[in-house]
Amino acid sequence: MSSSGLSVTQVKEFIDNGFIRVDEAFPAEVAAECRAICWQETGCDPDDPATWTEPVIRLGSCAQEPFRQAANTPRLYRAFDQLVGAGRWLPRKSIGTIPIRFPHPGDPGDDGWHIDGGYHPEEQKSGPPWVNVHSRCRALLMLFLFSDTTDNDAPTRIRAGSHLYVPSRLEAAGEEGMSTGDLAAAGLFEATADLPQVLATGHAGDVYLCHPFLVHAAQSHHGTTPRFLAQPPLYPAEPYQLERANADYSAVELAIRRGLGK
Repeated sequence: MSSSGLSVTQVKEFIDNGFIRVDEAFPAEVAAECRAICWQETGCDPDDPATWTEPVIRLGSCAQEPFRQAANTPRLYRAFDQLVGAGRWLPRKSIGTIPIRFPHPGDPGDDGWHIDGGYHPEEQKSGPPWVNVHSRCRALLMLFLFSDTTDNDAPTRIRAGSHLYVPSRLEAAGEEGMSTGDLAAAGLFEATADLPQVLATGHAGDVYLCHPFLVHAAQSHHGTTPRFLAQPPLYPAEPYQLERANADYSAVELAIRRGLGK
């Protein structure tokens, strides 16, 4: 598999829009192995839609070898270096939770707009996750497509450029940060409602690398073939820094600084 990295244009698009799709980030054959494992875990029959009785089934942190292979390819490693910085991220040992979305008339109940947080304060172990302006505990949001995903197959909805609206709302909260619920109450989703909406479509083996502040949402499945997706974070090896003496900022840091007007 190619280890070629992102182009200068793609890195700029990531800073401007908050995401980039890496085509053929891992082999389609590996994606097929992962789907087979998922089908076995669900207990559903891939050839019998009558067994697809829920709109979404979530599998736990999948760590079987095909999932580890998908998350650790040279092509992805090169892109991580370009967006996060060489030596500033940690390889994944699993692929995280996999929500499988089925063609189903029921409400999935999880399709609201949000950003992903990365931690809870020590005194609070439940409730909405928290986030701070340095994106503590989260270097990237990633969307791994394990099945071909068209407009009708419940692709993740993305508000392009929404990541630039988040830093100014987090700055005053400092290192402690705030809950994603409080961030929503601060008007983030109303402020980003008119931004262009992009659907995370693509082929099995494609991966969307997203800024950790990107506003996104799930949706119901209107197609015929179940959609397999993982959405793990890339963990940082060190905190993001917004004031570097040598100005050696990563693409993620540059976007945060832009959101702060720097």
